[in-house]
Amino acid sequence: MALTIVKPEDLKDYIGKELGTTEWFKVDQDRINKFADATEDHQFIHVDSEKASPIFGSTIAHGFLSLSLVAGLGKDTALVVEGAKMGLNYGLDKVRFLSPVAVGSRVRLHTTIMDITEKNPGQYLVKASVTMEIEGVEKPAYIAETLSMWIT
Repeated sequence: MALTIVKPEDLKDYIGKELGTTEWFKVDQDRINKFADATEDHQFIHVDSEKASPIFGSTIAHGFLSLSLVAGLGKDTALVVEGAKMGLNYGLDKVRFLSPVAVGSRVRLHTTIMDITEKNPGQYLVKASVTMEIEGVEKPAYIAETLSMWIT
């Protein structure tokens, strides 16, 4: 996949369009442990396989770890406004965590543009629906409505 670069005058044409699906990405215990250290969230379901296994079968990734992967994995399916000087994470409108991401799982993102608004001259707010799929699991890990601000 590659970035979708769009001229400002063509942005409205992308509302409702699917931007694609990323490559599969493996979530391993080392990444989970580092996220636990970074966030001070060492709950046993994330870092202690012996205690977590009776509940989930293994440790699971933090929901916010899975969500944070939008920043890195999502670059492959992002919409970028042509001539942008910068893009910013503007936040989220809605997030629902639907399935835990077990250690060793492979995940990928699917992105669809929901809306694009010119907030101020040269400032474009892009709202996207991002779904994290888990290989071999029917329900996604989450569905999120992400917001990005592109400044030209």
